[in-house]
Amino acid sequence: MLAQLLAKKTDFRNDEDAHAPALRRTLGPWGITALGIGAVIGTGIFVVTGTAAAEHAGPAVLISFILAGLCSGFSALCYAEFATLIPISGSSYSYAYATLGELVAWFIGWNMVLEYGISASAVAASWTGYFTSLLHDTAGITLPAVLTNAPLAFTKGQLVVTGALFNLPAVVMVLALTWLCYVGIRESSGLNTLMVILKVGLIVVIIVACARFVNPANWHPFIPEPQGDGEFGWSGIFRGAAMVFFAYIGFEATSTAAQECKDPQRDLPFGILVSLILCTILYLGMAAVMTGLVPYTMLNTNDPVVTAMRAHEQLQWLLPWVEVGALIGLSSVVLVMIIAQPRIFMIMARDGMLPKVFAKIHPRHRTPHINTLITGASIALLAAIFPLDLLADLTSMGTLIAFTAVCAGVLILRHTAPDLPRTFRVPWAPVICIAGILSCAFLLSTMNWFNWTLMGVWTVFGFCIYFGYSYRHSKLRQIS
Repeated sequence: MLAQLLAKKTDFRNDEDAHAPALRRTLGPWGITALGIGAVIGTGIFVVTGTAAAEHAGPAVLISFILAGLCSGFSALCYAEFATLIPISGSSYSYAYATLGELVAWFIGWNMVLEYGISASAVAASWTGYFTSLLHDTAGITLPAVLTNAPLAFTKGQLVVTGALFNLPAVVMVLALTWLCYVGIRESSGLNTLMVILKVGLIVVIIVACARFVNPANWHPFIPEPQGDGEFGWSGIFRGAAMVFFAYIGFEATSTAAQECKDPQRDLPFGILVSLILCTILYLGMAAVMTGLVPYTMLNTNDPVVTAMRAHEQLQWLLPWVEVGALIGLSSVVLVMIIAQPRIFMIMARDGMLPKVFAKIHPRHRTPHINTLITGASIALLAAIFPLDLLADLTSMGTLIAFTAVCAGVLILRHTAPDLPRTFRVPWAPVICIAGILSCAFLLSTMNWFNWTLMGVWTVFGFCIYFGYSYRHSKLRQIS
């Protein structure tokens, strides 16, 4: 039993060729980069920035973004090297299977459900805030609160009932994007690229237009006096870094499209690194503007960018465009996550970790259609019921665990398989990989006990599935 739990997958050649029909290879380097930007720029820049500033870091949320960006940067370099070694759609699940063994691979794959599926639910939940604001500002329509809020809220470490029924706009948006992902990668990738161009252009316009109205007095004190653990001061900056880390989730989603790249060894490292760099620059610019327009204490709202701009009469003309841009940005994140999660399920099913039905490819659309439907329905359900902050923290925890495994995996392969051909190599690998592991572990340590409890329950549930099904049906077990 121990031998199987530690068994490593070394042959990835048949992950595509033995299964027909195959995924369609249509993505080039800029298509992959657009997927990365589409997945990253969303809730982080339009929602989480305000929450992190108001509740944890104040204007020093800029430092939080830098710290989270460094942590993501270390991991991005490791993802880029792995992507050239194992250019398939399994992402960190496949990387862990090659280096850390089957049990750890399952654990990482299970946590990737948090990273992609639950993160999309968190983004969809925040989408409703901008949607209702746009309806009110442009048409004077106010949707009933019972249909635009989650029935549960996360307050002071506890779940409380709000009296709402469910988040209807989020559900409709998720189901519409699920249909698009069902139809095909070319159609969904094309729409994503268009949305990325629009939202990046709009963010640049917002930063430039708002810069002249920034009041430097709002940046003082830059690091507010601490008011408790994780509330301002340096502990607040670190807690803010763990929160805004959610904003960086997505750049590695590009690796799940490896089997739809024209040249994955070239395109994946380019897309991963370029998307992360561009997004970090935009995040810092937006965070500086938001905390400069109004006191940071005003930013804890469902639509903090709009809140900051409403305080300045000269910026009112931009509000509808901001709301449209936020809706586009948040939609593109959900779109990429709905693309990514089914492909993880597909690879796990091909390894025998999940039932064969999860490995099916639509004969005409060439998409993992059943996985896509399951993913879309699950995301819609979670977005309808649960609040943003709880979903965001759980997503960050799952992602940090996956990043830690990838950083460790690069170090392990450098020692166990130093001669493997690598078209991209992590520079100063021991330093970068160890820094990635330590930074991820540090951000994990800032999470509260309630989140750790939920993570524990999630992990136990996942291991029940592994020992109840995956252990007996693993392809490695059948080979041995």
